[in-house]
Amino acid sequence: MFLEIMTPQKVVYSGEATLVKVPGSNGSFEILKNHAAVISTLSPGELKFNMEAGETVRYRTGNGVVEVNNNHVIVLVDLIEQQ
Repeated sequence: MFLEIMTPQKVVYSGEATLVKVPGSNGSFEILKNHAAVISTLSPGELKFNMEAGETVRYRTGNGVVEVNNNHVIVLVDLIEQQ
């Protein structure tokens, strides 16, 4: 699936991912290929995703939103730093 991670200042990541885990406001949840369409708010916490090559990338994020639709995941956060 295609993942985009953005802040108001820049695009942090744009590429393929096999799994995305986000810190939802009501608890963290994972997104896999063919996930149902969803829009959710995000709380500060850990954003984690697996690249197709098997590498796991982790970020600490602030507040934001995530949208999932047709294997396209868009994460918009107010701040982010790589762990």
